[in-house]
Amino acid sequence: MDHNEAIRLQAAEKYVLGELPAELRGAYEEHYFECGECALEVKAAAAFIDTSREESRRAPEKAASRSREKASGDWFFWLRPAFAVPALAVLLGIVGYQNLVTLPHLRSASSVASSQPFSEFSLGSTNVRGGEATKVQVRKDEAFALDFDFLPTSSSDHYICQLQDETGRVIQQWLIPSEKTNQEIHLLVSGGLERSGKYSVVFSGDRGGTGQWSKENQVSRMDFTVEIRP
Repeated sequence: MDHNEAIRLQAAEKYVLGELPAELRGAYEEHYFECGECALEVKAAAAFIDTSREESRRAPEKAASRSREKASGDWFFWLRPAFAVPALAVLLGIVGYQNLVTLPHLRSASSVASSQPFSEFSLGSTNVRGGEATKVQVRKDEAFALDFDFLPTSSSDHYICQLQDETGRVIQQWLIPSEKTNQEIHLLVSGGLERSGKYSVVFSGDRGGTGQWSKENQVSRMDFTVEIRP
């Protein structure tokens, strides 16, 4: 997948929302690992969606709190700022996102991303050396990023990276090009996680380009713990 096709498909938004078809997901992941602009778009999209979900979650709470103070027959309550402002903020955010992030002429993804709350965690050298695992604190289903240096124990044409829980269940999978060897990798956990516990980022070599995971070809593993906060 080239950059023009990624823009045409609005791939960043669909990737973060989990709406990108499986046959395109691997191709887009391989592209955005090499494309700084698409990487920023993915980060901006994830940040926006997290913020919108949080605002959507809070809006009914604010409205419910306000309604308890009002008589049940006050029909004009729903037009008042306590409810209207948060809801309007979400709607305006969606319109703004469509115009600033998903349109082909986007040029300011970095400024959009930096203006939104977005969590990034480094799986540093202490993890590789057997030190204490990194602790990731996020809300349920909140997207976040994992940053680390990719230092495989053997070379391969491609690598398959899996995010696994402590039972070995695969949460998310990425296709990593060989050019990322000995470089920093930025993995986006686009759908977030549902529960606290131990997780691992595990790499397998894919010399034949089959796209099939193989435990026997494991070349790197990093563990971390997740704490789901309120």
